[in-house]
Amino acid sequence: MPPFVALIISFVLLVGLLIFDPAKEPKLSGALWVPVIWMFIVGSRLPSQWLSGGRGQSAQALVEGNPLDRIIDLVLIFLAIGILTSRSIKWSSFFSRNLALIAFLIFALISTCWSDFPFVAFKRWFRDLGGYIVILVVLSDPRPEAAIRTVLRRLSYLLIPLSIVLDKYYPQLGKAYDQWTGVGYYQGVTTSKNMLGLACLVSGFFLFWDTMTRWHERKQPRTQRILALNAAILAMTIWLLQTSQSTTSRICLVLGCLVIVAAQSKVFRRRPAFLKALVPASFCLYLIMNFVFGLNGSMARAVGKDPTLTDRTKIWGFLLDMHTNPLIGTGYQSFWLGPRLEQFWSTSGFWGVNEAHNGYLEVYLELGVIGVLLMIGFLIVGYKAICRRLTSSSGLAVFGLATWLVLVFYNMSEAGFGGGMLYLMFLMGAITLPDRARNHVGNVAAFDNANVPGRLRNFPLEATGQRR
Repeated sequence: MPPFVALIISFVLLVGLLIFDPAKEPKLSGALWVPVIWMFIVGSRLPSQWLSGGRGQSAQALVEGNPLDRIIDLVLIFLAIGILTSRSIKWSSFFSRNLALIAFLIFALISTCWSDFPFVAFKRWFRDLGGYIVILVVLSDPRPEAAIRTVLRRLSYLLIPLSIVLDKYYPQLGKAYDQWTGVGYYQGVTTSKNMLGLACLVSGFFLFWDTMTRWHERKQPRTQRILALNAAILAMTIWLLQTSQSTTSRICLVLGCLVIVAAQSKVFRRRPAFLKALVPASFCLYLIMNFVFGLNGSMARAVGKDPTLTDRTKIWGFLLDMHTNPLIGTGYQSFWLGPRLEQFWSTSGFWGVNEAHNGYLEVYLELGVIGVLLMIGFLIVGYKAICRRLTSSSGLAVFGLATWLVLVFYNMSEAGFGGGMLYLMFLMGAITLPDRARNHVGNVAAFDNANVPGRLRNFPLEATGQRR
């Protein structure tokens, strides 16, 4: 089949799927397209990368950024701010309920003052703040669980089929080659095999959770159509995950699915406290086995991975030898910039690497021990907030519980904090919103549909006054 024909067919099928989706929820705001577009950009490529076919790797290019990307980010951020302004969110209560997150964001903002590139650091902080804002668009919807399902479902529809088309018919976009070995690997709509693995992880995790939470309704005709569609997209996701050769994402997907299955079992449904204790205990056990008994290399071999975690341990050694400020770091998003980046490339030999491949180490390099402690504090507080919602019938709390475990494991070998898709998905379960005023809910739809152009408009919101 000619590539252009395959692309047109996939586009037509995508439009038809979005219009006739059996899982489509009635009366959801068109404003949800704002977080969908944001997460698609985060999970695939920047707009400038789509136009150029790749990412510039020079140190100067990383400092300057791209005007097109900034414009699109600003448009989405201001759209999200406008949507939130129209909603009756009690901001004072929101800040008081999310003090750990606010503390981390404020410290990250202050850290731009001691960055070698303060203006660049501030721009990156503001851009990442946009991720939190668009997530609030999802959570402030009158039906937050339906909104979360809608956003993640649309994201899966966009990421997975298009990745398959690019891998098969557009290898100049969907395939890349290792600069040292020359071995080819698939990257789909993303910029690396690890990013493709993350896209598959997010999609596969959501589809599995959605299937399990709907399973008790499997005899209903509509649910049967949804489950069949989930199975089809999930099969494509698993196939794509195998081609990505991302071991970290495969392991994390299995871990997340195990938590979801355990939450659906009779034992844990009757005693949810066991599940609450088991999830963090499993991560603590891993840390003990890794750092006390040094079993990381053996576990890597057991899953068919290089004992050095594909040279990650070497990268970590070089980074720690660069002796950044241990207390406050180099400033938010400032480590991989300018002379420091060029020094790392020249001394380590890992040219083109611009992340630590460990989320905790990444935070340490940028924000020091203070930043790491603040991030860990937010993870703990977020986990407690998720556990408070966990009951025998709380599908959204199970989603948050499994996402938490996946996130903390994923960041042991990839940098997944900040504005990544997995982190944004975690925020959907960890951020706590105050109750909304009933008399303002009905006004949300008018603003949402007035500020979302053309095809992004949807049905007005249902003034249910439901509380979160």
